[in-house]
Amino acid sequence: MANIREYENGGGREPLIGGRLPRSEESISMVLFSTAVAVCGSFVFGVAVGYSAPTQAKLREDLNLSLSEFSVFGSIVTIGAMIGAIASGRISDYIGRKGAMRLSAVVCIVGWLAIYFAQGAISLDVGRFSTGYGIGVFSYVVPVFIAEIAPKTLRGGLTTINQLLICTGLSAAYIIGTVVTWRTLALAGVIPCLVLLVGLAFIPESPRWLAKVGRQKEFEVALRCLRGKDADITQEAAEIQEFIETLQSLPRARIQDLFERTYIRPVIVGVGLMAFQQFGGINGIIFYASETFVSAGFASGSLGTILMGCVQVPITAFGALLMDRSGRRPLLMVSSSGLFLGSSITAVSFYLKSHGIYMDSVPIVALCGILVYIGSFSIGMGAIPWVMMSEIFPINIKGIGGSLVTLVNWFGSWAVSFAFNFLMSWSSTGTFVLFSMICATGVLFVAKVVPETKGRTLEEIQASLNAH
Repeated sequence: MANIREYENGGGREPLIGGRLPRSEESISMVLFSTAVAVCGSFVFGVAVGYSAPTQAKLREDLNLSLSEFSVFGSIVTIGAMIGAIASGRISDYIGRKGAMRLSAVVCIVGWLAIYFAQGAISLDVGRFSTGYGIGVFSYVVPVFIAEIAPKTLRGGLTTINQLLICTGLSAAYIIGTVVTWRTLALAGVIPCLVLLVGLAFIPESPRWLAKVGRQKEFEVALRCLRGKDADITQEAAEIQEFIETLQSLPRARIQDLFERTYIRPVIVGVGLMAFQQFGGINGIIFYASETFVSAGFASGSLGTILMGCVQVPITAFGALLMDRSGRRPLLMVSSSGLFLGSSITAVSFYLKSHGIYMDSVPIVALCGILVYIGSFSIGMGAIPWVMMSEIFPINIKGIGGSLVTLVNWFGSWAVSFAFNFLMSWSSTGTFVLFSMICATGVLFVAKVVPETKGRTLEEIQASLNAH
């Protein structure tokens, strides 16, 4: 069980040589470089999600798209991502972590080019679906690859770079999209994919995947490349091999196992957090931010989307710094409460507009509400559900449990992004009242159901979940 405990949270135990990291700077440099290459996929993820917000008005005008057609275009990325996320585990196990990232980059390039050359809705949707499939695979394989190559003392910080680069890509799409055409923005999406493809040629494959598939010689070469040519890798190599043997001796998990009494509470916590993350409205606001600001009374949505982009990155970085200091639950409580406050303020702004009250103040109130919402999401609810997913499931069901939780996340993303424009046409005020009610319920869910996992072993976390 000791080996299982050490490996369970993030792909493996990274022992220290002589109680500390190897002295060779080469080991740290290669790990950092490999991480930098991998998170190009996270950047692509952010650009793809943020693409529709600054392009909505001009894209609909240039291609004469109806509201329904643009809603399909905005939301179909999540359909592709659901399929990509479901397939990602098998793909990365079959062709390796690098192979999965390489395949995803190629699929995303095809998708961006289809959007760039689009003359109608069909080509747009094919391109958007393709980029969705690619980022669905990225959403799984990038954090797994980073966790599998990073030393234990660096893993937490390096893994948070994944979420930070998603936010950076999202912000870049918002800001760049306000000054270039929608075709140029699609072409710009190809650039990080090309950087990733080139970079993959210069980094090693995950040593753990190589050990798992029995490529012993390549496993040792990759591990030595990551740890430094002068590092003693004997102990780490032996422990990786021991863990692989232990993992392979466990019974194969089945989907019905998740609903046994032993595992049902982790499932409730994981699925619940993802449901509240998505059904609180985040992707509707992100995907259609520009038009939402226009609806609130702004002459142009550009200022609002730029400010959203500027808010997300620093607050996400701040939340990452706080996560292991303040704990998961306090950040989730603050984040969920802020989401409730932000959506309520936005609902008030639309109520004032619909009744012709304080019309000069309506755009500012709406902007404040949405910025409070985005900032609150960035500090906790954006990243913590993914972190807790890796902590609450025992190792023998972590793969299938993670797949279920990821599927719920992308389904919620699709449902909200598809329905958002129709909900806003029905009632802008009602839409944000609905989101605020869901966020308020999320506060209660965190307070009553979600455990604190900071500073506890995975066995302690799982024992506390099973005790309730």
